[in-house]
Amino acid sequence: MSTIFQNGVTIHLHRHDLPDGLALGPVVAVDTETMGLDPRRDRLCLVQLSDGSGVVHLVQFIPVSLGGRGFAAPNLSALLSDPGSTKLFHFARFDVAALRNGLGIDVAPVKCTKIAAKLVRTFTDRHGLKDLCKELLGVEISKQQQTSDWGAAELTAEQQAYAASDVLHLHALWAKLEALLKREGRLELAEACFRFLPARGQLDLMGYEEPDIFHH
Repeated sequence: MSTIFQNGVTIHLHRHDLPDGLALGPVVAVDTETMGLDPRRDRLCLVQLSDGSGVVHLVQFIPVSLGGRGFAAPNLSALLSDPGSTKLFHFARFDVAALRNGLGIDVAPVKCTKIAAKLVRTFTDRHGLKDLCKELLGVEISKQQQTSDWGAAELTAEQQAYAASDVLHLHALWAKLEALLKREGRLELAEACFRFLPARGQLDLMGYEEPDIFHH
């Protein structure tokens, strides 16, 4: 494990799995970095996790064989599939598919701040994480490293800081969006959408993104 400190944030980088005995509480913010935007083709490179305290754990996967598929990460897998902890994502549809493909697990239960934003912020089409953090939290986050090489054997401090920023604010963001969902009477609808997300990710992996079976 290596540790860096960036602007008051502690970032722990692990290889291939979380350490034994690590507890991250009942709600864990999660994100992934992959080699591209097709979870069927592009391998899992990094998983980011935060309990909302300003400490982020990064789990880096460096493939030895199988093109980066079939990683064994028992501690991480147990956390992500634990029914007793909620996994909080932004655009969970992609991440749950990437994690299913990379680790062979169903991630549940989940919540998604992008879906929540689309359900209650119908006055705008700006539902990206950067926009939501700025508009709801007054926080500016950088997307400069978004298209960098996440498959590199050594991640730069800039890459680690970028990866951490994607989970640092999800707890606060969800609190804002949950309040809006309750105010607008759409929380139950949001929860139904969240329950469907693991199946939606599996459909994407099976090639049912296009044609979408929910279209006519």
